[in-house]
This record gives sequence, C-alpha cells and structure tokens, in this order.
Amino acid sequence: MVAFGKKLKERQIQEWQGYYINYKLMKKKVRQHAQQIEVGTQDRRHVLKDFSRMLDNQIEKIVLFLLEQQGLLASRIAELNEQQEALQQQPDIFEISQLREAYREVGQDLLKLLFFIEINAIGLRKILKKVDKRFGYRFTDYYVKTRANHPYSQLQQVFKHVGLGAVVGAISRNLHELQEHQGSYLSIYDQPALPFQDPVVDSMKAAVDRLTHSTNFLNFLAQHALIMQEELPTFEEPVDDQKYHFISLLLNLVNTFLYMVNTYIIVPTADDYSMSLGAAATVCGIVIGSMAVAQVFSSVYFSAWSNKSYFRPLVFSSIVLFIGNAMYALAYDFNSIAVLLLGRVFCGLGSARAVNRRYISDCVPLKIRMQASAGFVSASALGMACGPALAGLLQTNFKLYKLTFNQNTLPGWVMSLAWLIYLVWLWISFKEPSHVTEESSAAQESTAEPVGNDVLEKGLKQPLLLSSEDKRVTEDGDGEFDGSDEAPEEARGPATSIGSAYRLLTPSVKVQLLIYFMLKYAMEVLLSESSVVTTYYFSWSTSSVAIFLACLGLTVLPVNIVVGSYISNMFEDRQILLASEIMVCVGILLSFHIISPYTVPQYVCSGLILFVSAEVLEGVNLSLLSRVMSSRLSRGTYNGGLLSTEAGTLARVVADGTITLAGYLGESKLLNVTLLPSLVICIASIVATCFTYNSLY
Repeated sequence: MVAFGKKLKERQIQEWQGYYINYKLMKKKVRQHAQQIEVGTQDRRHVLKDFSRMLDNQIEKIVLFLLEQQGLLASRIAELNEQQEALQQQPDIFEISQLREAYREVGQDLLKLLFFIEINAIGLRKILKKVDKRFGYRFTDYYVKTRANHPYSQLQQVFKHVGLGAVVGAISRNLHELQEHQGSYLSIYDQPALPFQDPVVDSMKAAVDRLTHSTNFLNFLAQHALIMQEELPTFEEPVDDQKYHFISLLLNLVNTFLYMVNTYIIVPTADDYSMSLGAAATVCGIVIGSMAVAQVFSSVYFSAWSNKSYFRPLVFSSIVLFIGNAMYALAYDFNSIAVLLLGRVFCGLGSARAVNRRYISDCVPLKIRMQASAGFVSASALGMACGPALAGLLQTNFKLYKLTFNQNTLPGWVMSLAWLIYLVWLWISFKEPSHVTEESSAAQESTAEPVGNDVLEKGLKQPLLLSSEDKRVTEDGDGEFDGSDEAPEEARGPATSIGSAYRLLTPSVKVQLLIYFMLKYAMEVLLSESSVVTTYYFSWSTSSVAIFLACLGLTVLPVNIVVGSYISNMFEDRQILLASEIMVCVGILLSFHIISPYTVPQYVCSGLILFVSAEVLEGVNLSLLSRVMSSRLSRGTYNGGLLSTEAGTLARVVADGTITLAGYLGESKLLNVTLLPSLVICIASIVATCFTYNSLY
C-alpha cells in the first residue's frame, strides 16, 4: 500500500493538478520546522506564523479555483434554464432528452469539483494533525478558530460549501421537472419525498454527505459497528446494485439481533438452571461465559471465512446455534452440567458478527452504509433488551414426549426454533454477492465510523476534523510513513496474525483497548451476577430480574440519541470519554455493599449509572479508537474490529470466571469481590487516559 501523498497524486484530476493542496511541500515544511524547533534555530512563534501564512496561501489557491469553477457551472445551468423555458412553449421529446443529458453532464462536472474539495479537505486535515504532533502545540485549534469565524473566511468557502449546495439543488430540481410524472409538474420543493432516482443526483448527494459528515444520531450509532469509509474518495465510485441485495442485508441484521437475544435470554435463569443440575448458583458465571470463550476463536475464523463467502458462514452459524441451543435445553433431561456448558460453547462458535460487519462494509452502497451500520447497532441493542424480556415471559412448566419445557429449558427450545426458521429464510432468500478476489475485498474492509471533535465552531467544525480518513496512525502515529511518499508493500500490508496486529498498536490505542476491556468487564459483572445478587438480597423472582435487565437494555438507544445529537456537539470526545470513565467508577463505588441493609434503590440506581455510563463510554471510545488505529488495521482478517471484539470478549470471559470463583467465598461476599476488580481496572484506565489525554483527538 502506498502512502497518502502518492495516493493523493494518483487521485488528482490531471487538468486541475496545479490547484490541489501541495501536500508534499507542506509535509516537507513540517519536517523542516520541527527540526528548527528542536535545534533552537527558530522560535515556536515564528514557525507557527510562517506555517500559517503558507497554509493560508494554499487554501486561497483552492478557494479561488473553486469559485471560478462554481461560476462556470452556474453559467452553464443558466443557459440550460433558458433552453428549458423555450421548451415549455413548444415541447419536443428529443430536445427534452438532450437537455436532460446536458444537465447530467453538468452534474458529472460538479461531482469532479466535489471530489476536488474532499481530497483537499483530507490533505488539509492530515497536515494539521502532523503539525500538532511534530510541533507539540495545538496548532489546529488556533488556526481553525481564527480562520473559521473571520468575516472574510476562506476556510468557510471550502468546508461549508453553501454555493455548491445551491448548484446541486438547481441540477436536481431541473432534472426532476424534465421527468415524466404522469402529467404532474410539481417541484421537488413541493414534494421533497418524491422518489426521484436519477443516478447523477444520487452520486452528488452521496458526495455532499461524505463531505459534510456532521455528528448526528446515525453517526453516533454507526461508530459502534466499527465500519468506516475508505481513506480517499474515488471519482468513479459506482453503486453496484448487483452486489447489494436488501434482503441479504436484512438477514445479516436479523442474525445480529437473534445472536444478542441468544446471549442474554439465559441470564435471568442461569443460576436456577445450574442449581437444578446440582451445581452452585454462581456456576452461572461459567454457563454464561462459556459462550464468550468460544466466541474468542469463532471471531477469527469467521473473519477469515468472510474473505471468500458470506452465505456459507451464515449457514454454518445458524446450524451450530440450532445445535447449541438444543443441547442447552436437553441438558435438563440429561441432568448434565457438561451438556449445558457444551451447548453454550456451540452457541459461541456460531457467532457471525464478524460476517455481519464485513457484509455491511463490502456490499452495502456508500450512500446507505451509515444507515446500515446504525441498523447493526440498533439490532444489537434491541436483542440485548428482548433477550431478558423474553425469558421473563417463558414462565411455564410441562412435559412433551419426555422432554421438559420450563423456564430453564424454554430459552434453549425457543432459540433453536428461531434459528431453524432463520436458516430456512436464509437458504431461500440470501443472495451471495459476486465476490472479488480476496486481496481486493480485503483492501475495502474497514473497521469503524468517525465521530466528532469539538474543535470547530457551529456547522464548520464537523467537516474539517471529523473524518476517519486522517485519524488513523501507523508506525509514526499519524497515518503514514514520514520518510517518503512510498513504502514497500510488505511493510504496508494488513496484519497477518494477532501478534503482528498487536505490534501495530500505539500506546493511545492500547489505552483505549484497556478502556474497552474495562467497560465490558464491568457490564458483564453487572448483568451476569444480577440473578444471583437480586435473589440473595431482595428475593427477586425470575420475572423481576428479567424486567430489570430488559429496562437496562432499553436505555441503549435513548442514551445514544442524547449523546449523538446533543452532548457530542457540546464537548470534545476525549472530554466525554474521561467524564464517562469517572461516572462508571462512581457507579461501581455505589454498588458496593458497605452499609446494611443493602436496598433495592441502591442496587438499581448504581446499576443504572454504571450501565448508562458504560454505554456512552463505549460509543465515544470506539470513535476515538477509529482515529488512532493504524491504517494497516483497517483491512484484512486481523483488523481493528477483530481486536476490539477480542478485547471485549476476553473481558466477558474474565468477568464470568470471576463470578464463578468468587462464588466459592459464599454469596454474601459475591457482590463486593466481583466489584473490586472492576474498580481497580476502572481506576487504571482513568489514570492511563489522563496520561494519554493530549494524544486523543
């Protein structure tokens, strides 16, 4: 893989080459100024002033060319409008068709201009980040705030692109009015939801959306899915309708939903089931965690398998989950804890979440990838809430052909039936996309979605600093090699093993993986031991535990709405990250049983604070992780998404093992003993965050 500088040069439109940001020169200047600061030949203030002036000149060059091209497009549209007015007096089908083609040609030229702006914006963001890193000074904050709010701001011309929006609107409106709508001549402004599907308009809208990237609810949800865009835009980026199949996407989302239901449906009854088989109630930790143990391995082979197929891994997953749930249910009649655990292991071996993510990354058109990623997260959250709620409804007891159906076995039987139905639907409806070679598909793989940095003011702030393109780091920590604009393929290829992937992690990435481990550990302790703790302290029934867990799960989407739509627009991500960590710590502290009696309000309120704070922390942490992750971990089998998944899964395994081991000390000590490691890890993550705070953008 070549470095950004060479890719930038390759993507440039030849006749416009002299008007792009001179990335190579700027990068060279950054090195020179950094050396001057180190040896003391230039003071920092002089260097910053000199670099600001050079950056102003580069932006002015881009803006003047942009205004010139924008004026040419406007003139062409004005001429076409005059022709359209004449045609309204004497309509001619042939001339109308020619006029539509002329508008489409203008749209294609506008697309070139949008890609021109986007490539320059990416180059500018990368240069600003290099300056911050090399000079040891938050130059970006100074430069953007002083330039963005100035009445003569040229930066706004690039990043607010209001004029270009007007050109997009003019082309869309006129193409719409030239279409045949059964005698209707309503404007797009009269019926904005009218299903107008001209490919040029779709492409322009996708380009503008990519350029804008404002923080909103969909972005905040999508970042949880660990799916991100390619580093540089390609001018010819067709939407492959043959590759995209809506029902296949829906089947992937249903797979995500069912798997999350499968994970949490047993939580309210796992302790009762363990006791009915002659084990201690705290063995529920092993019962719940055995699924996570298997998932550590299944994530790797499913990630590799998705390089070649999507259909076969999903079929395998469904079959294994059907068998695993059947074994889980049959363990009661076999009176075997071993069968119970083996059933849960099988369920973990069927975890196809890596396939679900990969399908969205590779096979969903860019213009709806954000919605698909948000759907992935929403399906997970809904499954997390529905699992315990469904367990609370399965309160019955009867026998059928020597098979027992009660609150312990019904979750297994219900999920077996669900996976069987899903398998039939999958077999009938799934459409395997035309797979390209493993190398090219791996090059498209991605891991996370971007979210905001509150550096810019108002509408200008998101487009400049948000994109994930420039937020990834490699060996030198800023997304490319500094020594040259080209590097050997072997040195720049994707990681080929977990070990090589780990060696690519920078200290800030390791800190964020620690945070991810911590929040998953704390959440797993809260959820997995809830049935044992609430039965011991409050004598709650299975239905009460199910309602409590379902209510926790239902907070996920509302919390993401609030954070994604409001809080992330008011504070920097790193500020939200640190505040969330502190609130998780507060939730853990409040959960300890220190003062007797231990009351329901204390348990519920502390659990709610812990869970909600951990949800906020997860979203922000994954957002920041996407920006500091090496670009070599954005593709291949051993990608950043797999590393994050493995960290979270290992946390669940350790947490469930801790619950079981703590059970040997007695149920009276279970709560405090399991909370203590959570507190230690949480404090460690807060300290680590404080040390790496300035490197978190």
